[in-house]
Amino acid sequence: MKTVPRFSVIYEDGEIIAVNKASGISVCPDRWDESKERLDRLVAETLNIRPRIFTVHRIDQDTSGLVIFAKDEASHRRLSIAFEERTIAKRYIAVVNGRPPWKETACDLPLVPNGNKRHMTIVDRFRGKKSLTRFVLLGGVGNYSVLEALPETGRTHQIRVHAAALGFPVVCDPLYGRDKAVLLSSIKRNWRGNSHEERPLLARLGLHAAELSLPTDLLSNENKNGITLHAPLPRDMAALISQMEKLLGASISDRKSVLPWENSKK
Repeated sequence: MKTVPRFSVIYEDGEIIAVNKASGISVCPDRWDESKERLDRLVAETLNIRPRIFTVHRIDQDTSGLVIFAKDEASHRRLSIAFEERTIAKRYIAVVNGRPPWKETACDLPLVPNGNKRHMTIVDRFRGKKSLTRFVLLGGVGNYSVLEALPETGRTHQIRVHAAALGFPVVCDPLYGRDKAVLLSSIKRNWRGNSHEERPLLARLGLHAAELSLPTDLLSNENKNGITLHAPLPRDMAALISQMEKLLGASISDRKSVLPWENSKK
């Protein structure tokens, strides 16, 4: 069985390095378990970046996709502020349970960590921090749909909590949905395979950080016009969406929407 690479390099210059990480690896030290495998250390050691790299932002351990690291303190400070001030646009692809009746919607429920042993985030209209995620329905088959998620804030587990609050939890999510693998037999009518030998199409959290757009003032002179970084879907999510596209008879994940806040900046 082939080993899935823990990360691949998407972009690198003298100030930053962007990687496409696999699901299952923490971006930086886990405050509850420092023995876990760390992406920051793995990237620095594999690429021989000395003396260290600086973590700019995080995505969930079980989420795959784009992560940016800075190579020096000045770049780290500049990029960290940009993420905090929401000047970096983010685009995710999510496979969810259910079939939304809408084409586009937004969820602005305020969120706060609840401090339990599972380190969950909850909706709290009184103590929660302002949070906003826009969702676009890309397509659906059976009881599953593919959404584009555009978070305008960066709360822990934000997309997962907001999707679940709308009634469409991300697949294989043990915290906010059902920890149940997606099978071909569950989306294809008249499936005639052997149920005892069927292997899951997707058996981990169906969430992928697909795109980051960095404006001009965040970059070195090498990229005066800004850049948009794209991380290809991992094999398992790509296989699932491919099967859904075959059954739907249309493309799902290739569509590139205009990030909703970009028009207001022009």
